Amino acid sequence: MPCGPTIRWKRSKPKVKPTDETWTTLKVLTWTTGYLSEKGVANARREAEWLLCEATGLDRVGLYLNFEKPMNDEELSAYRGLVARRGKREPLQHILGSQEFDGLSFAVSPAVLIPRHDTETLLEQALKQAPHARSILDIGTGSGCIAIALAKRLPEAAVTAVDLSPEALAVAQRNAESHAVDVEFLLGSFFEPLAGRRFELIVSNPPYITTDDLNRLQPEVRDHEPRLALDGGPDGLAAYRVIISQAAAHLEPNGWLLFEVGAGQSEDVAALLVQAGFGGIITASDPGGIERVVGGCHGA
Repeated sequence: MPCGPTIRWKRSKPKVKPTDETWTTLKVLTWTTGYLSEKGVANARREAEWLLCEATGLDRVGLYLNFEKPMNDEELSAYRGLVARRGKREPLQHILGSQEFDGLSFAVSPAVLIPRHDTETLLEQALKQAPHARSILDIGTGSGCIAIALAKRLPEAAVTAVDLSPEALAVAQRNAESHAVDVEFLLGSFFEPLAGRRFELIVSNPPYITTDDLNRLQPEVRDHEPRLALDGGPDGLAAYRVIISQAAAHLEPNGWLLFEVGAGQSEDVAALLVQAGFGGIITASDPGGIERVVGGCHGA
């Protein structure tokens, strides 16, 4: 199956057939940076380098050491395919097959939300507010990055993760196996598969994009990430209302409920927690200064 438009390396002057051109590593990177920039890709030079690392098997230091080395036909062919896919705004992480989170590499696919570094703020707050938690629940686990990172950081804890998508759970299970952690994965909506069970810590990065805003997202997100993990309803708060309304029945006394939230949503989510009887409300900002985490303590 074709993976994208055919890429032909070319220069404006002089006009030379690609077969007559000597394409060194540096020349290919320069051309690709311009091509990806024209297609609207941010950080085009860095992404061109990552794709070239994938095509050649070199790391970025290796690329720099081989700037003047001509690339062979096999390398150029492999690289063309990767660049064509990125030019169509397929996410870099899908092309490479992985994304780093909390220093760990996670497999990703179109079935799961690509882990964001902003979400590490939720992980940090979970460890800060409940450092001794022995029972943890992750709602809407996706790739499993939060649950698995918590299992690595808190090896004595029993970690459970729930998702509505069987395809997402398959990715999460594969990630758990690759990182040698024991996480219980359950298929279902919110607390559906957890009747009668309680936890000391519940975390969630639920869908929080408003339905109207979905079509205004970058193509990488809008066209390639699962709508199920993005669509938060008319005001972006639908999932928060459901989780907060049911969480008390699944929290141990003084247990914590922590959320990732979208920009401008922290006050609304905090108000929902207060209305449901949660105390000790906290917020935390991501490295960009956006209030990214909101949480409360059950029974505080």
